Amino acid sequence: MPVKKLTEGFLLSIKHFIKLDFGLLLISTLKWLLISAILGGIIGSASALFLETLNWATNYREQHLWIIAFLPIAGILIGLAYHYWGAAVVKGNNLLIEELQSPKNMIPLVMAPLIFAGTIITHLFGGSAGREGTAVQIGGAFADQFTKLFKLKARDRKVILICGISAGFASVFGTPLAGAVFGLEVFVIGSLTYSSILPSFITAIIADYACKAWGVGHTHYSISLVPEMNSINLLLSLGAGILFGLVARSFSALNHGLSNLFSKIKYPPLRPLIGGIVLIGIIYLIGNTRYIGLGIPVISESFIQQEAYYTFAIKLFLTAFTLSAGFKGGEVTPLFFIGATLGSFLSFFIPLPFGLLAGMGFVAVFAGAANTPLACIFMGVELFGTSSGIYIALACVTAYLFSGHTGIYRSQTIGAPKHLLLKRHQFLR
Repeated sequence: MPVKKLTEGFLLSIKHFIKLDFGLLLISTLKWLLISAILGGIIGSASALFLETLNWATNYREQHLWIIAFLPIAGILIGLAYHYWGAAVVKGNNLLIEELQSPKNMIPLVMAPLIFAGTIITHLFGGSAGREGTAVQIGGAFADQFTKLFKLKARDRKVILICGISAGFASVFGTPLAGAVFGLEVFVIGSLTYSSILPSFITAIIADYACKAWGVGHTHYSISLVPEMNSINLLLSLGAGILFGLVARSFSALNHGLSNLFSKIKYPPLRPLIGGIVLIGIIYLIGNTRYIGLGIPVISESFIQQEAYYTFAIKLFLTAFTLSAGFKGGEVTPLFFIGATLGSFLSFFIPLPFGLLAGMGFVAVFAGAANTPLACIFMGVELFGTSSGIYIALACVTAYLFSGHTGIYRSQTIGAPKHLLLKRHQFLR
């Protein structure tokens, strides 16, 4: 008798699932497949246009270096545009994170053209910035318009914003898996939003495909030598990860400190004007353009030769100064530069191949600064292959731990402390 009841109960459960749960799940999957396909196509295409325009701006600047003299003028134009038309979106990525945490207002569509133009102008005239912030903000701004277009419910708005962030990140770097996880991981430290996992992955994959379909390529990096993992190499990787985490922490602290310093200038458009004047002086004293813009050539160089001890420090300061002054772009590619050149230099002390250390630093400094270790592990595997996966993972999680709770995104909240010590002792934050 008990066996018969158990069998009947099991059959009823299966019947209920087929009639209700399976049907709802199927409908939901099809709905998000449609939305993700459209959104991914739009954001991937926007990223393709952005990357091509950014390449043009970089090439034009390098062929006409006199244009750097107009960096202060470019700065005040960016400042005026945001002061009069973009006050609601000046927080950038932090605004997206805040809306994910506690939704209030729809992201204004003006965020997309403003950050697009601001980033291109910053790079054209010689600022030191990245591109991730631009792609993520374009993705978030476009995605939130779908809330009204598809009459999505409040609970779905969070999902669509995550999809936009994932798609922007995935398409601008050519790393769909990392992009999908980044969108799920970035807004709460120590937590993932699994309820959005399928739409996030679908949108990121389609956005990456759409960007590549336009013929836009991405920079390829290669780690030529990966030694076998053993106890010594394990300890060396952990040690390198600690240094990467401390540098990530230094970048975040300097970024916030300089932002607070510039905030003392009460009229915002003057901040990039003054910052531009200072940057011109620094670039003139350096005597070359290795440290401005994205710095892709130097990143590639760090995988094939050992970099000088000061290379990462110069880029760290110039990027923090550029963004704190009010110029636009992102932090991620400069963090790649900082991490790769630091790792390459550390091969002088750490007996691991400089190409491997460059790859470890490439993603680990970003993992510590953005508090997104899982996304960075996926990125490392996508960019460098599985052979270096263990080294990449060790560096990323160690850097994440030692970077503290303060990162480049001020609006991140703490879902779970990185370590109990970081909860007990507030000074460690």
